[in-house]
Amino acid sequence: MGRSYFVEEALGQYLSDFSTKPKACVTGLLIGQCSPQRDYVILAIRTPPREEQNESNKNYHPKLADIDEEWVTGHASQLSRMLPGGLLVLGVFIVTAPELAKDIQNALRKLVFSVEKSIIKKRLWNFTEEEVSDRVALHVCSATKKILCRTYDMQDPKSSAKPADWKYQSGLSAFWLSLECTINVNIHIPLSATSVNYELEKNTRNGLTRWAKQIEEGVFLINGQAKDDDTELLEGQKKSSRGNIQHSIQPFDVKVLTQLSQSSGHRSTATVQVCSGFINLKGAVKCRAYIHNNKPKVKDAIQALKRDIINTLSDRCAILFEDLLINEAPDKKNSEREYHVLPHRVFVSIAGSNVMLCDYKFGDETAGEIQERFFEMLDQVVHGEAIQINKMLKAVISLYIISYWICYCFLMDCVIYQHFSYLELCSR
Repeated sequence: MGRSYFVEEALGQYLSDFSTKPKACVTGLLIGQCSPQRDYVILAIRTPPREEQNESNKNYHPKLADIDEEWVTGHASQLSRMLPGGLLVLGVFIVTAPELAKDIQNALRKLVFSVEKSIIKKRLWNFTEEEVSDRVALHVCSATKKILCRTYDMQDPKSSAKPADWKYQSGLSAFWLSLECTINVNIHIPLSATSVNYELEKNTRNGLTRWAKQIEEGVFLINGQAKDDDTELLEGQKKSSRGNIQHSIQPFDVKVLTQLSQSSGHRSTATVQVCSGFINLKGAVKCRAYIHNNKPKVKDAIQALKRDIINTLSDRCAILFEDLLINEAPDKKNSEREYHVLPHRVFVSIAGSNVMLCDYKFGDETAGEIQERFFEMLDQVVHGEAIQINKMLKAVISLYIISYWICYCFLMDCVIYQHFSYLELCSR
C-alpha cells in the first residue's frame, strides 16, 4: 500500500489553473511535512519562468524536452531557505498535455532525485533512519485534469515508482502547532593558514557543523518542562466539552540547554593548529517550527525546531558570503578588520493557514523588494502588512585576518584559546 498525501484544498484550483493552456508544460515544487502515518502538502509553487521567456515571447509554452533541470533545482535550493522548521520540499509536479504522458514519468523521476540532491548537500544535519525518505512526483494532465501521484525512495537511487493517494482537505494547516525559541550563539572558528586556498565559507561551514552537533545533543524544555520523546505534544492540554483539545494560538515556548563541557572523567584531546585568522559567530537568534496537529510526538516537534536553529544560522552565513562574493572587492589586506551586517529574518503568512514562510533581507532592502522576491519564489502576491520582520540585536560581521598565529583547540570541548580576531554574526 502506498503513502497517503493530504493536500490543502486550494492547491487543486492552483494546479487546475495551469490547465487553461493545454499545450503548456509547467513544473513546480510541493511543500509540506512528513509523518509516519501520512504526509501533508500545504503549498504547490510553480518554477519561476526565466527572464528571457517573459521578455522575448509571452506566449511561450515549453515542451517536455525544454525542462531546465538546473533552473528547477536552483529554485528548490532557494525555496528551501524560506521554509521554517518542520517544512520540506516534498517533491515535484508537472502539468502537461496528454500526448506527453508516455515520457512524463522518466522526466519526473529524474527531476525529483535532482531536487532532493540539490537540497541535502547544503544541510548540516542528516535524516534519521526512522524518517520518511519517500518523495512525491505528481503529474497533472492539462486536458483531463487527471492526477497521477507516485513516490520514489530517496535512499535508493534505483527505486521504482510506487502509487500514492492524493486527497484534498479544507483548512489542512489552519490549526497547526508552532514552537518558538531564542538561542544565544557564540561559536569560535579558527581559520587555517596551512591551506593553499583560503576559503572563508568552507571554514565557517566546518565550524557550524561542529556547533550543529551540540544543538542536536541539547536538552529542549517545552513551556519550562522536559518531556519524554514519545509522549504527545498536546498531552495535558485542556479539552472542550466535546472532548476535543482546545488549540491555543500561542506558540510553545522552548528553552535550549547545551552542554558546556564534558564530565570530569571524560578525557579531551588537544591539537595545535597554525591559523591566519579567527571567526566568532555571536548573538541571539529567534527560531520557529511548525508541526501538524494529528497527535504529534514531542520528539518530532523538537526535531523540527532543532533543524530550524541550524538552518537559519547556516543560511544567513551562506547568504552573506554570496552577497560578499558579488559586491565585495576580491583583494583584501592582511590585518584588516571588516564589518558586515547579517540579513534580518522576515516572515510572511500563508492564506488559510497559521504557518508562515520566511526570507532574509539586508538593511538596505525595501519592503517592495521583499514583496517582489516573495512573488518570484512563491508565485503569490504578498502584501506589506503580511510581512513580519523580527527585531534583532546588534547584527555585525567582523573578520580579522592575520598571519600565522597558533590556536590551541580542545576538540572534545570546542574551547578555543588565543582569541586574536573574530567575526560576529548576531541577529534574530
